[in-house]
Amino acid sequence: MNQKKSNYNLEKKEWKEFFIEDIFQIKSGKRLTKADMISGKIPFIGATDSNNGITEYIANKNSSYDSNVLGVNYNGSVVYNFYHPYKAVFSDDVKRLSFRNVKGNKYLYLFVKTIILQQKSKYEYGYKFNGERMKRQKILLPINVDNNPDYEFMENYMKALETKQLKQYLQYKKLKTTN
Repeated sequence: MNQKKSNYNLEKKEWKEFFIEDIFQIKSGKRLTKADMISGKIPFIGATDSNNGITEYIANKNSSYDSNVLGVNYNGSVVYNFYHPYKAVFSDDVKRLSFRNVKGNKYLYLFVKTIILQQKSKYEYGYKFNGERMKRQKILLPINVDNNPDYEFMENYMKALETKQLKQYLQYKKLKTTN
């Protein structure tokens, strides 16, 4: 996907509701108790709201060993989610989401991360965000002329946002070094 468009206005873009299960393949994590963990260098992703979901570093591998996924908590810190471009092992409290119809990348996952996180308040106070509710949770995504998710727009929007942030940082850094 190239970055040829210059207008990435979210308000002017048409949006549509989609079920999470229609956009993503949803895979479960696997239970691994503290007693069974072997200390190592592989990130273990648990249901936390910080440290990109990493709760331990282990040497164990199991069927949840995966990368280039969005890890979404459905227990613990519910609905918090993190992009994992690296190989990691996932707790049974975390679902792994990967795009069904496109190869996911950092920009697409980070765009959707924010969309999913907007559902957090719905799942507080006893309304559990379980696997079935996750599948049927609706999210709003920008669409293309075919009424499908506009993955190119999402990717380019995030690239433009990243470029803007980097330019601001470089301007700040330049100011600091000249003073």
